Amino acid sequence: MILHGYWRSTTSYRLRIALNLKGVAYEHAPLDLRTGAQRSKAFRALNPQGLVPVLEVDGTVLTQSPAIIEWLEELHPDPPLLPADATARAMVRAMAALIGCDMHPLNNLRVLEALRGRFNASPEQVSGWITQWIAEGFAALEVLVARHGAGFAYGAAPSIADCYLVPQVYSASRFGVDLTPYPRLLAASEQASRLSAFVAAHPDRQAGADP
Repeated sequence: MILHGYWRSTTSYRLRIALNLKGVAYEHAPLDLRTGAQRSKAFRALNPQGLVPVLEVDGTVLTQSPAIIEWLEELHPDPPLLPADATARAMVRAMAALIGCDMHPLNNLRVLEALRGRFNASPEQVSGWITQWIAEGFAALEVLVARHGAGFAYGAAPSIADCYLVPQVYSASRFGVDLTPYPRLLAASEQASRLSAFVAAHPDRQAGADP
């Protein structure tokens, strides 16, 4: 099993967490998105979209972190990252989608590069763009964590929601976003971040990370 990812990519980060929680061993094949490695012919042959992460498994190439994490959950059901109850599963997936669909895509590298290059956005405008979407998403997620969390983002055990939350908090901190308005969300992130699976997945511990 080979994971192609970028050490600072939050999508790669969330998949590393899920793999670690499941106890699934993998080899890391790092790409540096800052150099355009994701646009190389070799990588495009794996993923025509040119995005990370990509997981190679016995000759099969899997893309898109939500799909890969759900695949992991189906093939390696223990420990579960989704609740047993169907309604609870829907809520966990909704919390993950709030980050994965409505927050992260607006602030990923290719969008920020387009803002800076194609649209000539100033550093202040880019910073304002980043802050707006993180703040809006976290404001909603804070309510959901307060409503459904019991130590973790949902309930009393790590779930797919935490796989998404911890990397997004990391990203928000890196961009200097004020996180003090979200105490419940931060508490859940800190609780999860203490687990060994999350510690091992942290960007600073990955091959290719900046010193």
